Formats: sequence, C-alpha cells, structure tokens
Amino acid sequence: MFTKSIAFASALMLPAVAQAALPVGAKAPQIVTTGAKAGKEVTFNLRSALRKGPVVLYFYPKAFTQGCTLEAHAFAEATDDFAKYGASVVGMSADDVPTLRKFSSEECRDKFAVATATPATIKAYDVALSREGKPAGVTDRTSYVIAPNGKITFVHSELDYRDHVKLTLAAVKALKSGK
Repeated sequence: MFTKSIAFASALMLPAVAQAALPVGAKAPQIVTTGAKAGKEVTFNLRSALRKGPVVLYFYPKAFTQGCTLEAHAFAEATDDFAKYGASVVGMSADDVPTLRKFSSEECRDKFAVATATPATIKAYDVALSREGKPAGVTDRTSYVIAPNGKITFVHSELDYRDHVKLTLAAVKALKSGK
C-alpha cells in the first residue's frame, strides 16, 4: 500500500496530459454508480439527481491526495451556497467504495456524495488522465455543471484545484439567473 502511494504521488509530479473534456452544450452521459455520503454507501443516478436541479459533477484524481483533499474541503464549505441555487455537488474518482466512504466523512465533511467513476464513465466524460502517453488509472480534474435538461452548461478542466469551486458556483448562479 505504501509503495503504491509513493508511486502514485511520484506520478502526479510528472507532466500530465489531460484529454479534452466534453464541450458545453453536449448531452451529459447517464451515470448510475455506487459511492458514499457521510460514510454510508449510496447509489448515484445522474438522471434522478437532475430532477432536483443542476448538478456540479466534478472529477478528481485520487482521494486523500493533497489537491483532492483541499478541493473536497472547498466544495464542502460551499455546499450551502450551491444549494441556494438548487444545485447538488457530486465528486467522482476511480477510487473504490471503501475509500469513498472514508473520504466522504473525513474530507467531504458529510456534505456531498462522492462516487466511483467506472472506466466507462471516465471514457464517456473524456476525463482519463495520462502520464507520459500512458493511462494513469485516474481521472483528470474536470468540473462540469449540468442543467436539469441534461445539457452541460460549463466545463473547467485544470489540475490545479483552486478555481473549480469558484467557477462552478459562478456557472450555477448564471444558470439560475438565465444568463
């Protein structure tokens, strides 16, 4: 386990090649997968979530790594702000459910769900991260805002986590105000 953590941390330091994310206006691919919220296993169904309002679907590389932990904290702190505009937040990674249960409580602070991005989901959302031309086995850091009609209204793909919350919240506000 320790060796895998060191290898993964080392891989994050290599130059990354992000795939092109889905464009604004595209129909969001349907997702049904398992995940966790507040330490409890949940099923995430995008179609069901969209019936309640917009969804901020953010992909992150690996639970408990520095950037992903800080990003989860930032989304947790902003969860109430997203809720004011009727939006829900869901984090997605290739992590397994036991890891997500722990991450959802400790780093997401029980505020929002995190779910497993299957290989099919990673491909459908075009968020595979590669290192030196080879698949890294993790997702790129890409955030989507998806309108209740299933259309992608905003995309931000950047490994630096710092602007994802600010930009997706601005996109949710714009969606709500019709701009």
